[in-house]
Amino acid sequence: MSNTLNIGSKISTLRKEKGWSQGDLAQKIDASREIIGKYERNENLPSIEMVAKMAKAFGVTVDFLIGEGENASYDKETVERINDIQKMDADTKNVLFNVIDTYIQNFKTKKAFAK
Repeated sequence: MSNTLNIGSKISTLRKEKGWSQGDLAQKIDASREIIGKYERNENLPSIEMVAKMAKAFGVTVDFLIGEGENASYDKETVERINDIQKMDADTKNVLFNVIDTYIQNFKTKKAFAK
C-alpha cells in the first residue's frame, strides 16, 4: 500500500475532530465498526460509495478525503463558494475579488506583525 493515498489517517483525524467513535461513524454511513478500523489502519481501502458517504458525513469533499486534486485542501463550503463565484459575470467577480484581496492583505499584515 503506497503512502500517497493515506486515507486512513484522514478518516481518523476527521472522526476525532467530530468527537465520534468508530461506531458512531459506522452508524452514520451504514458500515461496521470493524471496517472503519480497517480503513483507519489502511488495511482496507473504502469503495467509492463509502468514500462518498464518509465525505458527506464529515462535510468535506471527496477530493479532500482522498487527498487528491487541486481542491484537496479545501473544505466543502469553500469549494461551493468558488463554484458560485465562477458562474458570476466579470464585473461582479472583480468587485468581489477586490473585497477578498483587501481581507487577505489585512490578514497577511496582521500575521506578519504577530511574529
